[in-house]
Amino acid sequence: MVIAFGREICCNLESAESREWLVTNGIGGYASGTIANLLTRRYHGLLVAALKPPLGRTLMLAKLDETAVYADRPYPLYTNRWADSTIEPHGYNCIESFHLEGTTPVWRFALADAILEKRIWMQQGANTTYIQYRLQRASQPIALAVKALVNYRDYHHTTSAGDWQVRLETLTRGVCVTAFDGAAPLYLLTDAEPEAKFRVSTTLYNWYYGFYLAAERQRGLDYCEDHLHAATFHLAIAPGESLTLIASTEKNPELNGGKALELRQASDRALLQNWSPASASPDWIEQLVLAADQFIVNRPQPQEPEGKTIIAGYPWFSDWGRDTTIALPGLTICTGRGEISRSILRTFARYVDRGMLPNRFPDAGGAPEYNTADATLWYFEAVRAYCDCTGDDELLTELWPTLCEIVDWHVQGTRYNIRVDPDDGLVYAGESGVQLTWMDAKIGDWVVTPRIGKPIELSALWYNAVQAMASFARRLDKPHSEFDRLGDRTATGFTRFWNDSIGYCYDVLDAPDGHDSSLRPNQIFTVSLPLNSIPPQGGNSLSAGTRQETRYTSLLTPIQRRAVVDACARGLLTSHGLRSLSPQHPQYRGRYGGDQLQRDSAYHQGTAWGWLIGPFVLAHLHVYKNPAQAREFLEPMSHHITAGGVGSLSEIFEGDAPHSPRGCTAQAWTVAEVLRAWLAINSMGV
Repeated sequence: MVIAFGREICCNLESAESREWLVTNGIGGYASGTIANLLTRRYHGLLVAALKPPLGRTLMLAKLDETAVYADRPYPLYTNRWADSTIEPHGYNCIESFHLEGTTPVWRFALADAILEKRIWMQQGANTTYIQYRLQRASQPIALAVKALVNYRDYHHTTSAGDWQVRLETLTRGVCVTAFDGAAPLYLLTDAEPEAKFRVSTTLYNWYYGFYLAAERQRGLDYCEDHLHAATFHLAIAPGESLTLIASTEKNPELNGGKALELRQASDRALLQNWSPASASPDWIEQLVLAADQFIVNRPQPQEPEGKTIIAGYPWFSDWGRDTTIALPGLTICTGRGEISRSILRTFARYVDRGMLPNRFPDAGGAPEYNTADATLWYFEAVRAYCDCTGDDELLTELWPTLCEIVDWHVQGTRYNIRVDPDDGLVYAGESGVQLTWMDAKIGDWVVTPRIGKPIELSALWYNAVQAMASFARRLDKPHSEFDRLGDRTATGFTRFWNDSIGYCYDVLDAPDGHDSSLRPNQIFTVSLPLNSIPPQGGNSLSAGTRQETRYTSLLTPIQRRAVVDACARGLLTSHGLRSLSPQHPQYRGRYGGDQLQRDSAYHQGTAWGWLIGPFVLAHLHVYKNPAQAREFLEPMSHHITAGGVGSLSEIFEGDAPHSPRGCTAQAWTVAEVLRAWLAINSMGV
């Protein structure tokens, strides 16, 4: 077990509440909380259902407050922090250990000589959460009273108690809770036999007021919430037996807890069987392979009923075009799940409009938002990585017209002044009030990091894209000279980015105030992107049969490439990623916290980003050819998976030491890029 904690963590509230667990259902829903069983976020809950998959996320079951009675002594197993900051009860003191069993969180509660285990998981493809209790060791049965605290609200919001017209219907195996007319019903059920092993009480339902959400207060948001006590389950569990509670939007979910758990465990085993690196991988990498699956969800379309997409991060992000295209190779191709890659590439191709992929699908539905200059260019790299691995000419032929359309729109110009400058072949993007690159924080009308002009990564991505198109064209026996010409023009113009006086590249050329020489991590892509300086390798390469015809012109000289890597290493590198701005810059912000203004002001002004460790490691590996040293850069992530979102990797970290994790506790592109970098090192056989 790579993720396992004893009392030294579980019974220390500060440590236990800072570690969060996550289970998902493959359609956008999830359950999440802390290992202390204490709510600290509005996003915590045992059933956050995706009512309009993969979105429409709605908190339905907030928590279960369990009290066990063993040998006539009551043991509260839950913990609550109330509005006045008091902690009552202190159920975390009963937790003897916590561990992840694959992706399933497992608690072991010590009740005198008894051990009660608790597991939580979700059914794939359904808004159904299982909470199983097993009396692992005891000299007599226990009685377990479980209070179900429910809600019904958008997962971004909080609830204040009101005059809800709640309908409670008693069922053979539990109750059905309907918050109001038109609300999706919540079924709270058990696999125990009625009367013999359980009874349920609904006569005393009332509001519990003032749950204090500490993480929300840290983020400068409303931090108190009320939940409705809908029912209490009274369970009797004999030694060696298990009982399961089920929370579901399905009227007839699978009630056999043992069978449902076996399906979850079989799914985890299948994921690891698909994972087949050249040599044995450490446990923490295999844990990330399991974590990678949590971000892959269904996005069905009329033309693509089995369509897939990628959730950018838990607990609060939806699927974003940029995050999807960047994370796809690491989450799907590297984990041996090419069929998922294919589905995602086909799904997103249907959303291309005026040569652009959408940046975001709004949580409330509606039209996608097309305010990104880089997501579409990352799409080319995702297609290249997939085809390079699989040789899938059928998909490449299907996508070819869309890819050509994207190139044409970039040459002629599309939204927000996104266009290839014919004078130097570099990509210009931007207009006032719009954030277009991945450094996209915006507060009201204020774009914190506007980067209007020619951001370096856009031209690096464009060059990588047209080089890929030239290779695709040769593969499919299509004309390729125009792509060669576009690539040559960009390679020639790219020399403008080199700033000899500072020894690394400008971040943005031709900005409203001139060239921007700020040391930021975006130049690392000039070295890490595969077609910018590295010819295809390996016999299964997409261009293996035409390598003699394919021309590759490096965007930077070998000396310049090394200087870029060194500048990022010395000025931006932290244990968990690259800072978004050098600490020597006057606008650097090394701490991330407070209200939205404070947080977003630091988001791309010094905050370290976990996903950037991947491109840095790949660039360093290319320049220094030292896999042992490259592996050392990844090693801190093996420790981080036991902190923050346990079993996964965080979105961001503070730029200043000790580089505390912030943002989403589980981020798709961080997991993806660490897996991709680890595989690249591993493939060198060192």
